[in-house]
Amino acid sequence: MIKEDQKFVASDILEGMTSISALLNSSEENDRTIEKVLIDKAKRKSKSAEIGFLVAKSHERHFPIEFVDAKVIASHAIGSTHGGILAFCSSRTIPLLNAQSIRPDSFYVYLDGIEDPYNFGYTVRSLYAAGVAGIVLPPRNWMSAAGVVARASAGTSELIPMYRAEGEDAVKHFRTAGYQILCAGIRDSVSVFEERFSYPVLLIIGGEKRGICRTLLNSADHIVRIDYGRQFRGSLSAASAATVMAFEIFRQNKSKKNTTELS
Repeated sequence: MIKEDQKFVASDILEGMTSISALLNSSEENDRTIEKVLIDKAKRKSKSAEIGFLVAKSHERHFPIEFVDAKVIASHAIGSTHGGILAFCSSRTIPLLNAQSIRPDSFYVYLDGIEDPYNFGYTVRSLYAAGVAGIVLPPRNWMSAAGVVARASAGTSELIPMYRAEGEDAVKHFRTAGYQILCAGIRDSVSVFEERFSYPVLLIIGGEKRGICRTLLNSADHIVRIDYGRQFRGSLSAASAATVMAFEIFRQNKSKKNTTELS
């Protein structure tokens, strides 16, 4: 059972092999390191392949592995899908966005106002799958809850490049780099399915409650919406809206030779 009272607590403990493997396979842009790994000693046989992988990596990356009782694992874990393996890690530096951070002719997303680390993680997973080159975050974001975010994102939060910037600063940098700016919204909007949005694109997505501030909306080249299949007065979750829009923009550009490929 998820410990609901802990899900908003800052934690750099990665739970389970999916999250840990993602960190071990991340690029140099992610400076998070593993400080030690705990493994349920009752899992030695059933997790022999995973343990062998971690032992090899421990020699390469110089982190210790400890075999402990299951109750020790449970005392540190928030979720229950860790499979008896936890990694205690350093914090990850989210660098400030600058002109050198931005790849030419690509696709980035600015995420603002998502109010739950699980929804944030689900959103990151979708954006990674849609080939987004990087995610830009406001200074206050959910990456301090790294364990929850990594689990919800199936490890992709450790793989995708991330930067931080205030919204107006992000728009300035991307506009200087020749990007068109799209904001998700309703008023004065065009359908993301009916217009053509060629790379390079910065897509700005806000949370369900606060949405996107008027300053950013006014700075957009287009405000884009998702047309529904029936009359519906509600709105999609930020994770769902991000998924639909990101994959539609990817679909429109997938024939381009330089479509982003992330490991």
